[in-house]
Amino acid sequence: MWTYYPELLARPVPRYTSFPTAAEFGTDVGEADLLHALEDATGHVSLYVHIPFCEKICWYCGCNTAAANRASRLASYMDALHSEIALMAERLPRSAKVRRIAFGGGSPNAITPDQFLRLFDDLAARFPLEEPVVSIELDPRSLTAEWTNVLANIGASHASMGVQTFAPKLQAAIGRVQPTEMIERGVDILRKGGVTSLNFDLMYGLPGQDQDDVSRSLDLAAQFGADRIALFGYAHVPHMIARQRRIDDSALPGAEERFAMAWLGYQQLQGEGYVPVGFDHFALPGDPLAQAAEAGTLRRNFQGFTEDTAPVLLGLGASAISGFPGLLAQNDKNSGRYRMLLSQGHLPVALGRRRTAEDQRRGKVVEQLLCNRRTRIDAALMMEAQARLSPYIERGLCEISGGILTISDAALPYARSIAAAFDPYRPDSPRIFSSAI
Repeated sequence: MWTYYPELLARPVPRYTSFPTAAEFGTDVGEADLLHALEDATGHVSLYVHIPFCEKICWYCGCNTAAANRASRLASYMDALHSEIALMAERLPRSAKVRRIAFGGGSPNAITPDQFLRLFDDLAARFPLEEPVVSIELDPRSLTAEWTNVLANIGASHASMGVQTFAPKLQAAIGRVQPTEMIERGVDILRKGGVTSLNFDLMYGLPGQDQDDVSRSLDLAAQFGADRIALFGYAHVPHMIARQRRIDDSALPGAEERFAMAWLGYQQLQGEGYVPVGFDHFALPGDPLAQAAEAGTLRRNFQGFTEDTAPVLLGLGASAISGFPGLLAQNDKNSGRYRMLLSQGHLPVALGRRRTAEDQRRGKVVEQLLCNRRTRIDAALMMEAQARLSPYIERGLCEISGGILTISDAALPYARSIAAAFDPYRPDSPRIFSSAI
């Protein structure tokens, strides 16, 4: 049973999909930094391709995306994306091997099937692919039968659908109406296309949502045979995301109710046979994500918890982030500036962070805590973090023994807060993050 300690959850914390986080990115990192890092990349490499468009914009969404309402704008963006692919591939050493390709957004199915196949063919022609695992995020509202052959042709084995909730009243409240039959059709398309690892994104903490709503959505996700379920807490930050102002914040569940919803999800999914992965993912035992969690090889990157162990991730598309051991580099978020820079032959890096040896050391500690709930801590780091950790230690949420810090099974809601004890940037960062649960 999880115990609710509101004082330990009061402070917003990052999701730590990178370390340092994007809050520490600055304009002092540019194209030259990315080119230098690219030329030193060897071994396994992963690609992330960002399509920042959706057929309809959901009110809750914090992603960098815009409405796909003009074919000319999509075509112009795709031309720029192909230019970036050419520039990046040209500088990547042939000794590097691309083992994974992930397509996200927005919604990759906001572009046409023909545009998508041309995109994949360009990646295959320019990058040194080595039997890559291919994954794709899809919007069931615009997923047509044509995508069955697309998925089969690119060999996609992993897919994720943004379901969020099956409750019609909640769908209307967040601007994402998609009847259950639409999800059923999407599952059929994906399975026929060869997808063997299917993820459903679900949310708790939505306006007007109660525990019964959460339970029914989880039950339906399991009935549809989702191999993975990501159960996220809705982050309401309308001061940062203008579209969220359309959501009635007076109907949002309180902090204690959100906590109860998260606990309900944890219990119910375990009862359905799912293995908890990290602090907000669940997977069936045979899924590669559950296997990575069991083997201790789970990782965390910009797509969340993953079995991808590649040390280099190349981000393609507006706002995409490339990650190297010594560098984090983010493309311009504005698709207009992104297109303009590429039309001039420049890689569109706008922000980033050079990762020092200390950043890498602390990043490893944070990642191990979030992925494996335990990590070795040296004496100096432990002494620095002692004061921040003491409230969690006193309540039995974590313990230190023999230089090993372990987060207890009952402390998953506090994992991000415990990991933040090793983040030296948090006290001074002006960035407002989401709630810890």
